[in-house]
Amino acid sequence: MKKILIGILFVMFILQTNAQWKEVSEVFGLNTESIKVFEWQGAYQDSAFKAYYVQIDTKDNKLKINSDTTLFRRLTPMQYYDRLNKPAVVVNASFFEFKNNTNLNLIVKDGKIVSYNVHSMLNKGKDTFTYTHVLASAIGMKKTSMFKKKELDIAYTFTDSSISNVYYQSTPFTPFKDSNSKLNLSHPKLLQLAPWNVSWAVGGGPVLIRDEQIAISNEEERKFAGKAILDRHPRTAMGYTKDGKLIILAIQGRMKGIAVGATLNETASLLLDLGCIEGLNLDGGGSSCLLVNGKETIKPSDPTGERPVPAILYVSQ
Repeated sequence: MKKILIGILFVMFILQTNAQWKEVSEVFGLNTESIKVFEWQGAYQDSAFKAYYVQIDTKDNKLKINSDTTLFRRLTPMQYYDRLNKPAVVVNASFFEFKNNTNLNLIVKDGKIVSYNVHSMLNKGKDTFTYTHVLASAIGMKKTSMFKKKELDIAYTFTDSSISNVYYQSTPFTPFKDSNSKLNLSHPKLLQLAPWNVSWAVGGGPVLIRDEQIAISNEEERKFAGKAILDRHPRTAMGYTKDGKLIILAIQGRMKGIAVGATLNETASLLLDLGCIEGLNLDGGGSSCLLVNGKETIKPSDPTGERPVPAILYVSQ
């Protein structure tokens, strides 16, 4: 009897959570079943909350999903929207550094690598002359030769500018430390990696959902230090469902009384509730921005509005 009661309460919680989402596709001028927009405005976990997600049917071959990036410069999502002939969806993607305006994660465009992961991090203090090596996660569209199928995937990836292929593994990679400033594919710990044949991919991290369960791999990917994953911020995240729906989630934040943002655990929970079997965090904070038909969904947290970024994912009809 106790198990039945727990099951009923769990179902009620899921129904209550899903009931917060309201379809607003018409507000953004969408009249297709292949791209839908949903809004949540009110409260979440007893705090002011505002978020949007876009659901994209990747089985619709009329849709084009791809990435775009820049070289040593950054553009706002609206500038990408204009230069890409006004796609239906534009969303920020990878982490980046401000000095040279370059991506820190994998970006694959039209099947080719246009940005590479940073795998080796210089240690501090007594370990100044050692490096910690990691594999960063990414979401992409795998290409398979049989019947020209395509399927979404999230993986831990390795890239090198001297190699044309992306290599990957599906399970978290355990970081290790040595005195080498660069991680090479020939390293014994990478021998199990396989080529990741994708038509597009954008990197970020950490992974939030794996095997239909919340499994945040921040310890393996070393994206956030200390208890930073428990802080609430604007978030951008992606995931996908069993039936091939790509979910792009944007959470507004840093606006007291309007939208405080979300922790990584809360972001993962939201993706899981939307049916994602795998999910990935992307660059957030002031970079979080999701455009639908050129209109902002969440309001970016930077006082100046949309932050210029070096990479985005877009969807065209």
